[in-house]
Amino acid sequence: MAKVAVGTAGDERETARAGLADRARVALADRARVALADLRERLAAAFEEETAWRRPALWLPVAAGAGAIQALTAAREPSLAASVVLLALFAGLSYLVRRRRVAFALALGLAAYAAGFLAQGLRTARVAAPVIARPMTGELTGFVEQVDLRRAGARFLLRLTSAQNLDDSAMPYRVRLTMRHAPDFAAGDHIALKARLLPPARAALPGGYDFARDAYFARIGAVGNALGRVEQLDPPDPPPWSLRFSAAIDRFRNALVLRVVERLPGDAGAIAAAMVAGKRDHLSAAARELIREAGIFHIITISGVQMTLVAGIFFVGLRRLLALSQTLALNYPIKKWAAGFAISGAVAYDVFTGSRVGAERALVMTLIMLAATIFDRPSLSMRNLGLAAIFVVAVEPEALLGASFQLSFAAVAALIAVWEARAVAISRESAAPLSRAGVGRWGEARAWLLDARWRGAGGVLFATFCATAATASFMAANFHELSPYVLVGNPLTLAIIEFFAVPAALLGALLYPLGLDAPVWLWLGLGIDVIIAAARWLAAAPAATVHLREFAPWALPFLSLALLSAVIWRTPLLRATAIPLALIGLAGATHGPRWDVVVQATGESAAARGGDGDLVTLGRAQSFTTEQWLRADADGREARAAGGALCDKLGCTAALPDGRTVALVHDAAAFVEDCARADVLITPLFAPSGCAAPHVVDRRSLESTGAVTLAFDDDHTVVRTARAPGENRPWSPAPRSRPHRASPANAPGDGAPDEVLSGLDRLD
Repeated sequence: MAKVAVGTAGDERETARAGLADRARVALADRARVALADLRERLAAAFEEETAWRRPALWLPVAAGAGAIQALTAAREPSLAASVVLLALFAGLSYLVRRRRVAFALALGLAAYAAGFLAQGLRTARVAAPVIARPMTGELTGFVEQVDLRRAGARFLLRLTSAQNLDDSAMPYRVRLTMRHAPDFAAGDHIALKARLLPPARAALPGGYDFARDAYFARIGAVGNALGRVEQLDPPDPPPWSLRFSAAIDRFRNALVLRVVERLPGDAGAIAAAMVAGKRDHLSAAARELIREAGIFHIITISGVQMTLVAGIFFVGLRRLLALSQTLALNYPIKKWAAGFAISGAVAYDVFTGSRVGAERALVMTLIMLAATIFDRPSLSMRNLGLAAIFVVAVEPEALLGASFQLSFAAVAALIAVWEARAVAISRESAAPLSRAGVGRWGEARAWLLDARWRGAGGVLFATFCATAATASFMAANFHELSPYVLVGNPLTLAIIEFFAVPAALLGALLYPLGLDAPVWLWLGLGIDVIIAAARWLAAAPAATVHLREFAPWALPFLSLALLSAVIWRTPLLRATAIPLALIGLAGATHGPRWDVVVQATGESAAARGGDGDLVTLGRAQSFTTEQWLRADADGREARAAGGALCDKLGCTAALPDGRTVALVHDAAAFVEDCARADVLITPLFAPSGCAAPHVVDRRSLESTGAVTLAFDDDHTVVRTARAPGENRPWSPAPRSRPHRASPANAPGDGAPDEVLSGLDRLD
């Protein structure tokens, strides 16, 4: 009986425990339901508040940009007809469900996505022009569109009127050429010359910068070198007025550049020329590296800072001048007059500095904000930035993948978000002027610290910090490095640009025709000396440059969404969605692809990971290509320091850390030996079909894959290619089918000489 009683008591305790557990689960479920219901209510309230501020509409430019990027990165050229049908379908659906808010928002977002998709297709068709398929040498004639003078030689754009061995249907619209000596021609001249032309270089790394794509949208069908004598000829037809106008501007810019570098020799003059006229080719490689490491490379580009300051000088100057008249100030809209004058000044400044792509986008943003002033609308608003983004998607959607667009729009978005937060803080302080009464000394100190964000130097530093944080992910993804001292460099360069560069550019350009500009350049030189000294100090500081590896492909989209959530939403709950998005993006930034071998698209050069873990280049690797490989591998060495492979006239070899052997074959005579002993065989030739190397990367395979990387993990090999399977785009056409060859051909792929590839900087 005792045992039965004990058993019964134990069952009762188990039953009691089970009951308690059930009640705990029920209570926990109830609390979860209550919390979920509360979260839904808070989200609904937050969305209502955001809708009252009309913030959800700011996601429409984002959707349009996403559509443009999807069309730009598709493997095949999207059908324009299908894109039009898709846009009409979603637009009609939006109209049908316009009374159902959620469905309407979803349909409208899809319509914006389809509009961006169509805009990219139209842009591709609009700029379509022939691109040469293989290297060639021949006689060319054409109009010189632009000349960029260098310390030795020059680089120029030539709009072709004829090309030897090419009919009109195959002749590129324009080519970009370099020459070793100073040119005896100028923009606007019609010239004849012999040149060696190459197709625009494709990406040197999967997911890397693709010059061929940017060149296509710039209507550049070839790059190369001028050979021999250049002769000036009478044109077959008069040049169009647009070319005559742009050529006159370019001649004036070059004359001004020569005047500046004459008055300010060395890198100081080169930096001044870049600030004043937008010409950067006089700058030495050492100076470029110095200002890059200091995090102030933007000082030599015509960007939003310069454009805003120019517009501000015109706006404030004319408004204050007109305000001297009481009659005008009290009876006429002098603020609107000043805004119109600033619009004219900003357009003139953009045209004078060459109207580069980055400057054009800065101009669009500036014009929209000035136009808002004319129409009595807030000038600094996220809505105006959204309109500027829509303009870019409609006119130059390919710019969305460029570092220039990403950096400029991210910085401006962050600054506008700071401005909006400042306006909210000021309005709250005005609505509750006695809110600080009785808070005590600690409360007053805390309030003072919070208010310091908006006052004087504190406001400048806070805004700089926000803009730097907004652009950090794009800097790291595009250039694989960050400068921790940018908070020091940016305010300094902003001050130099504001007090030296922009006033000197405007005043010097006006006084140059009169010969009275010499003191202006001396004034500008003082500011540049300060910049160079600060750049040396920053570059010499510990950890001045943090090198970062290549990101995972999905990292930057999530980091971009995090930034968009932080600047578009205004309620704390919805703005907090940026946190998980940023965490996902940061995880992708630290888990990017790793590789042991990378091969250039032509097969003429490669890099392999040496025994110490650093990359070693094989073959005729150009500095431009090697630099991209090193940066993607978080390697801060200079390109010339990455040599060390064993090479002879037949090819090169290198050993991987795990003992595998990599061979680069330049001469067909080396196939017999290297096919038998190499684990990875690379060649710009056609490898023989019986090659026994486990991994063969030859001319035939590279035509389909473009640049390729290989990563080895025991017996597993991960291969990444720059070209997607079946890819066929105008700037990356599908390879022509070739018959299979049983023996190697003796025709190597042609590579670009140093003077060509060293000039393949980004078209921004």
